[in-house]
Amino acid sequence: MILGIMQPYFMPYLGYWQLMAAVDKYVVYDDVNYIKGGWVSRNNILMNGQAHMFTITLSGASPNKHFNEIEVRDDFKKFRNMLQSCYSKAPCYKEIMPLLEQIFEFENRNLGAFLYHSYQVMLDYLGIETELILSSNIKKDNTLHAEHKVKHICHLLGADMYYNTIAGKELYDVEDFANDGITLKFLDSHASAYKQYNNEFVPNLSIIDVLMFNGKEGTNKLLKEYSVS
Repeated sequence: MILGIMQPYFMPYLGYWQLMAAVDKYVVYDDVNYIKGGWVSRNNILMNGQAHMFTITLSGASPNKHFNEIEVRDDFKKFRNMLQSCYSKAPCYKEIMPLLEQIFEFENRNLGAFLYHSYQVMLDYLGIETELILSSNIKKDNTLHAEHKVKHICHLLGADMYYNTIAGKELYDVEDFANDGITLKFLDSHASAYKQYNNEFVPNLSIIDVLMFNGKEGTNKLLKEYSVS
């Protein structure tokens, strides 16, 4: 069984979803410390042919709190208007906006639960059967940290293979995991450029951009464009 474990982000870039789609089970780290200044509540969309950062409003965000101790306070009105301005002429706008509304209108505003729900909405739409698990629902030893906690969760869930992004090569050692009976692999995205109006392609934007220009079928094709080593 292949397992993935990552902290959650709001509408992250394609590579994050490739990892989620590539594994059998995916743990959403909602009981770890929030990273201030990271990409948890922000990302980029396409505006006037360039990357433009958006941010959603949080309440109580602090590196001293876990994800599930923080609230989403955004009403998404400004963001809806931004999306309409940027993507109303995109080929899949009318198809994707109702999907995003399911995410924006979710009643539970706990950050961990909110992001978990956004992932489930997306996976259901794309037809991806990866099982999502909130880390706070796993009975585990929370005194463990870093790779020790990752391996612990792998054992608890019965995973014999663990996937991380290519950036994880700086954090985790293949031999160290092998000594604990776990095969460690790294996923590297090679997704193709796609048409963004008539502009020069801007890579690594939020999955929102991918969906607006590619829809369900095109996005699923891009999700398969990666290598594992």
